[in-house]
Amino acid sequence: MQKTDPIRLRTAIVGCGKVAGTHAAAFKELPKSEFVSVCSNSMERARALAENFQVRAYTNLAEMLDREKVNVLSICTPHPQHPAAVETAAAAGVHVIAEKPLAVDLPSCDRAIAAARSAKVKLGVISQRRWYEPVKRMKVAIDTGKLGRPVLVVVQMLGWREPSYYLSDPWRGSWNGEGGGVSVSQAPHYLDLLGWLMGPAAEVYAYWDNYNHPNIEVDDTVVASVRFQNGGMGSIILSNSQRPGLFGKLHVHGSTGASVGAEIDSGSPFISGVTDKMDPPFNDIWTIPGEENQLEVWNREDRSRPWPVMTHYHKLQLADFLNAVSEDREPLVGAEDGRRVVELFTAVYRSQRERAPQRLPLLP
Repeated sequence: MQKTDPIRLRTAIVGCGKVAGTHAAAFKELPKSEFVSVCSNSMERARALAENFQVRAYTNLAEMLDREKVNVLSICTPHPQHPAAVETAAAAGVHVIAEKPLAVDLPSCDRAIAAARSAKVKLGVISQRRWYEPVKRMKVAIDTGKLGRPVLVVVQMLGWREPSYYLSDPWRGSWNGEGGGVSVSQAPHYLDLLGWLMGPAAEVYAYWDNYNHPNIEVDDTVVASVRFQNGGMGSIILSNSQRPGLFGKLHVHGSTGASVGAEIDSGSPFISGVTDKMDPPFNDIWTIPGEENQLEVWNREDRSRPWPVMTHYHKLQLADFLNAVSEDREPLVGAEDGRRVVELFTAVYRSQRERAPQRLPLLP
């Protein structure tokens, strides 16, 4: 494994699409990052991003990692390409943080995790909504027992994706290119939060369909019921079919009768590198005895924050990952968190196919 600078880590990006600009801006600003290079299958795309941030451009990932002595790599490629990039980076002794999802199937996900473990490099997955202030309040309330045991969680993600969204990249909307639809592209944020707040799932029963996007192959709507290992239950509704997008909400109800929740996305989930303004997330339910009046205070705080939702929380997560490398600790969102998400959406597709509930952990 390449020796890392105790102060600044040499950072790079593979994949120069929409979200890459968010990673690049963060790497350019973070004090522990020395942003050095980008890589893409398209030299035109690589050069465009490289020139914008004054770094070097490559079309060969292994060559870039070696020549630039990269310490940390961000993977911003299409979803099915994430595991191969992890394996290439691990072979070079480079720590990796991948955009969600970590993979589109469990075998390739497990190969990526095994490669990182074998090389003793850190592996993280982007799930920046864990840094949202309203979500962190929910996490603290659950962890400190203010809800008793979390016994019921309800997710409603009711968004919209224009046909132009699927036309914006040739890989979108297909099983081979994207690996799935709303389950794979937008839902991982919510699936990760489910595991973070409720713990591991034990069983999933789900349906999916495509109701409002006739020109794509994949799902735009999912309904799932989940039983968690802690005995709690969950209801999940995911959709890209509401025009305009309505909201994304996550509510957790406890054995004491207390409830906490947040509107995580107002309207449709934003598109990194495209959406230019997004309303801040805020807590919309809070019935913990003695704290009911905090909603008004927190809402004022959250709505007055000056930073852009689309980029600020990515930057916080990338900072956490660089710190994890420097401090030789696990990142807040690690490889097993990423795998849990892949297992959940795999269970959704398998449940529909087999018309049966899926026990977790899933068998191959």
